[in-house]
Amino acid sequence: MNTADFNTNWRKSAAALYRKPTDSKVFGTVELDVTELEKFIAEKRRQGLKITLTHIFLLAIARSYREAVPELNCYVRMGRIVPRRSVDAGLSVLIKNGTEMSSVTVPDADRLTLTELAAWLDAELSRSRRGDENEAMSNKSMLARIPWPFRNWVVHLVRLITIEWGFSVPFLGISPHSFGSFLLTNTGSVGIDVGYPALLPLANLSAVISMGFPQSKPAVHEGQIVPRRLLTLSAVMDHRVVDALHAGRLFRYFKKIVREPELLEKKPEPVAGQ
Repeated sequence: MNTADFNTNWRKSAAALYRKPTDSKVFGTVELDVTELEKFIAEKRRQGLKITLTHIFLLAIARSYREAVPELNCYVRMGRIVPRRSVDAGLSVLIKNGTEMSSVTVPDADRLTLTELAAWLDAELSRSRRGDENEAMSNKSMLARIPWPFRNWVVHLVRLITIEWGFSVPFLGISPHSFGSFLLTNTGSVGIDVGYPALLPLANLSAVISMGFPQSKPAVHEGQIVPRRLLTLSAVMDHRVVDALHAGRLFRYFKKIVREPELLEKKPEPVAGQ
C-alpha cells in the first residue's frame, strides 16, 4: 500500500476538521465467545507455552494491522497521513505492586509468533515490573516535577513538536513512534468489564483497545442456550484515520482469530511491498 492509498480525500479533510483526539473519537465494542480459545490456551500452557488472553489479543491486533486494516498503521503529520514502517504493539502493564500503570512497546509485533511474543514479553515485563520503564514513560516523573503552569507549556511544546509536526525530541526519548501503533490495556484485570481508555495526547495511536474479564454467561451456541465464556473488547479510535468500515474489519479479524488461534503460531505471510 503506497502513500496515496493512505491520503484519501476524507482523511485529508478529517485532519483539518479534527484536532488530535480530544474531540475526534470513534467508540466500538464487540463481545466474543472465548470458550474454545481458553481451551486452546490451557492446552498450550500444558505444553509449556505460558500464554494468556492478553498474548492472543495483542498479537491479533498487530496481525490485523498487517493483514486486515493496514490503513490504521499510520499517524497524522501536518495535515497528512503518514504510514508507519512497522507495526509496533503497545501494552499497558501494572508496575510497583499494581499501584502504577506503565507500558511496553513490542517492535515488529506483527512478524512474531505466539512463542516469540511470549518470550519477548516475559523478559520485558520482568524488567518493567522492576521499575525499569522505557525512556518515554520514565519522563512522566520528570514532567511531574515541573511546576504549574510551566508544566502545561512544556507538554504543549512537546505535543506540537512530536505530534503536530512529527519530529523527535531525542533528549526526552519521545518521537511520533514512542508508544507504538496501538495500545492494548487489560481493564478486566482491575475489575472493569467494559472500558473506553483515553487516547494519550502525547502518543500517535490510531486506537486504544481494552480487554474485559472473561465471564460465564448464558449464550446461544449451536441452537441451544448454554453457559459460555464471553469477553468484551472495546476500542477508542482516532476518527481522523478510522471510520466504521475500518472498525468493522478490525473486529471481524478478532472473531477470525478467536475461531482459529493456531494462525498465530505460524509466521505471517509476506505483505506485498515488504
